[in-house]
Amino acid sequence: MTELPEPTALDVHAHAVPRTLLDRLAADGLADLTGLDEGVVRFDPRVSGVGPGAPIPIARAQWDPSGRPAEMARSGVDRQLVSLPPFVTCAAADDEDLVRSVARCGNDGLAAMLAPWAGTMDPLGFVPLGTPWAVSEARRCIEELGCAGVALGTRGLGRELDDPVHEPLWSYLADAGVFAFVHPNGVPDGARLHDFWLPQLVGFPMETAIAAARLVFGGVLERHDVALVLAHGGGCLPILRGRMDMGWQRKDVARTTPHPPGAYLDRLYYDSATFSPQALRRLVDDVGAGRVMVGTDYPFELAEHDPVGAVGAAGLSARQRAQVLHGTLSALLAARAGS
Repeated sequence: MTELPEPTALDVHAHAVPRTLLDRLAADGLADLTGLDEGVVRFDPRVSGVGPGAPIPIARAQWDPSGRPAEMARSGVDRQLVSLPPFVTCAAADDEDLVRSVARCGNDGLAAMLAPWAGTMDPLGFVPLGTPWAVSEARRCIEELGCAGVALGTRGLGRELDDPVHEPLWSYLADAGVFAFVHPNGVPDGARLHDFWLPQLVGFPMETAIAAARLVFGGVLERHDVALVLAHGGGCLPILRGRMDMGWQRKDVARTTPHPPGAYLDRLYYDSATFSPQALRRLVDDVGAGRVMVGTDYPFELAEHDPVGAVGAAGLSARQRAQVLHGTLSALLAARAGS
């Protein structure tokens, strides 16, 4: 009897921050790296979006990728798509020059850092929001740096995803067949989430739902056939589907599109980082395995260390498991190659 190969995964949701960016921020007085070897950094709030002096955990694998392939092999991951972590995306900044400088340095450094492991670890270029320059940086990341796709926050320079300033960005991504990984880089109400690590535990899922709702009700997904992958299984969004559809049906102010919100949510992609077999199964039931892909959030503390096992625990069929583990992301990457 022929033994089947062990299932492996393609991971759309992994993070790294190049040492060149860290050193640049430190030289500009925007970062304190004295605790780096102990796994802690501190950033200016304009860079991190959190309070001044707040210690941010940073694993060595964030800035030294040499040990990552071995860890990937242990977890059954064949390939990571790697994006900058949210704490260097300048989500709360109001200085466009700073945002552009950090994004450009981060993208250049990430591409250079991962180049020796091309095909195993590949960058997603970070595109800062709120500026007309966003589309130029997206194009540079794809056409000059060779990024596999782009990564977006959920806000930038005080502007939301559905702000008209982003129309050229959506047009470029749709026309070029480039997918965008959307990761929260802020929280709805920082003051109420101050304790218990609630910004990540609760705030990030809320932020993703708000951002996606604005994409829907703001008409972005009606105007542009763009491939967007939402981090953390879409956060709170899946459970709000029925409520959003009801609002569209019963509130005139919410009937901004020709189709109910659920029709647009079905066009989005979602990573598997729900950390719950039941939630992952429900997500696949709602949108289909062809819209779900593995996301681990490596190498953060709140990461999935056994993505193959987590998908297996969701009670999916063999075909669905294969789709989530590697089929969905493979198809998304192939769509661009064939465009």
